Amino acid sequence: MQIIQVYPMENYDVAVYFVDGNIKKYNVSHLVGKGIFKVLEDKDFYINNCTVLNNTLAWTFDGNYDPYNCLDIDPFVIYEKGISIEDPLKSLA
Repeated sequence: MQIIQVYPMENYDVAVYFVDGNIKKYNVSHLVGKGIFKVLEDKDFYINNCTVLNNTLAWTFDGNYDPYNCLDIDPFVIYEKGISIEDPLKSLA
């Protein structure tokens, strides 16, 4: 499963766009505050550092988009546990 785009939303939901055309809403609130995911408590960090690295949903730590210096989530977990949604960016066009 390859992720090609992500869009962070309110309430720790992230719209995740897969290469096969599926769009899943994945909520990361169950991870926030736990271990390495503690950094997601900072809403600015959650929104501004959300990106695609290692072909999956990730957060860059240093802004350099280093695939070794990031926090990422297994794309298979996102695909299986995420909820299929319509493209939330369509309404912004």
